[in-house]
Amino acid sequence: MNEQDIVAFEIGLLVSAVKQAHGYDFSGYAGASLTRRLTAWLARSGYGSFGAATSALLRDAQLCRALVEEVTVNVSDMFRDPPFFKALREDVLPHLRTYPHARIWVAGCSGGEEVLSLAILLREEGMARQCRIYATDLNEAVLERARQGMFELRDMQRYTKNYQQAGGSTAFSDYYVARYGRALFDPELLRNVVFAAHNLATDADFSEMQLILCRNVMIYFKPALKERLLSLFDGCLTPGGFLCLGSKETLEQRAIAPRYREVAAPTRIYRKQYATGAPI
Repeated sequence: MNEQDIVAFEIGLLVSAVKQAHGYDFSGYAGASLTRRLTAWLARSGYGSFGAATSALLRDAQLCRALVEEVTVNVSDMFRDPPFFKALREDVLPHLRTYPHARIWVAGCSGGEEVLSLAILLREEGMARQCRIYATDLNEAVLERARQGMFELRDMQRYTKNYQQAGGSTAFSDYYVARYGRALFDPELLRNVVFAAHNLATDADFSEMQLILCRNVMIYFKPALKERLLSLFDGCLTPGGFLCLGSKETLEQRAIAPRYREVAAPTRIYRKQYATGAPI
């Protein structure tokens, strides 16, 4: 075996050990991305090899949490990809308004930027009390940050621009107060948000959702895990509901594709057809 083969073998053992000892399953993650992130984590961990790190991970839950934070992708912006949020406001929310109560799942919510963006849209459309948002992520550390609704003040100029391009018409600064270099968002925005730890690779779905957002998450998964995840979403999305993916993700050539049609192309917003298969 050459050095590359040895590293791949050791990473496989580490991934298996983490799953067995702590329940985190990274076996479906794309190889190159996973190797890059684990190598970066190993360099900072103080362990000389993946073998030594694996032995420590079996016994140390805190070390495992640090690894999870390294492997999971947590980079996001509020109103990231403004055309998507504009389409969400104009083409999706009017349909959700017809439900007495609508359930929304933000899968892989990271630090809460997308959740707060959605909460702002719902408030502006008069739908905040009508909708319940379920925000999930594998990484419990970023979930805690998401619950706080606090971001760096230096990012607000960029977020404000995104918000305006997404169709926002009020002063974005009305939604937060500045405190010691941080922007603390109005806690009322998160009143109808439920944050929960959830592993997309292994855990079950939530039932009866009208809108699911899972954007820029599947690009890090192997094809088999992508199919499992899409099947999971399909199983809990009601007919007529909407599935939102990232700009580099698509339903093309996926098993569930015949049951969906894209709306507001190219924003990667798909609507599930009714049981008859007739166009919605």
